[in-house]
Amino acid sequence: MQVEESMNHGPGKTGPGRVLQVLLSIGFDPEVDPEPAERLTRQLRAEIAELDIESVGPARAGSGPNGAKGADVVTLGAVVVALSASGGVFTALIETLRDWLGRHSARHRVSLTIDGDTIELERASAAERRDLVDAYVRRHTGE
Repeated sequence: MQVEESMNHGPGKTGPGRVLQVLLSIGFDPEVDPEPAERLTRQLRAEIAELDIESVGPARAGSGPNGAKGADVVTLGAVVVALSASGGVFTALIETLRDWLGRHSARHRVSLTIDGDTIELERASAAERRDLVDAYVRRHTGE
């Protein structure tokens, strides 16, 4: 899967019209079955949808196998979020992810990818996670 920018702004550009395409990949606890994992993914998408974002939806893996009835196959635990690069929305997204991880298993993790730059949120201490996330937010929002 590839994360693409919309509105023809290049990587690293910030500004009021820039829309970030963020790929979230949830790494579930190895003991979680696909059905509960899908339910957790839908729950996270619903929480993200409450933010002031452009869109949120499942990530598509491309074409399904020959004879499949759908054009695209949804990748379990992968979510694409489009949001404004300004106005603190990205920071709100990070806080939502932190909260979601805190309420669920410590063995789950979430990776965020923007323009090929990936950060993974998991078992770091709260202070370590905050420092990593703050640096990542600054790189992509200029805040």
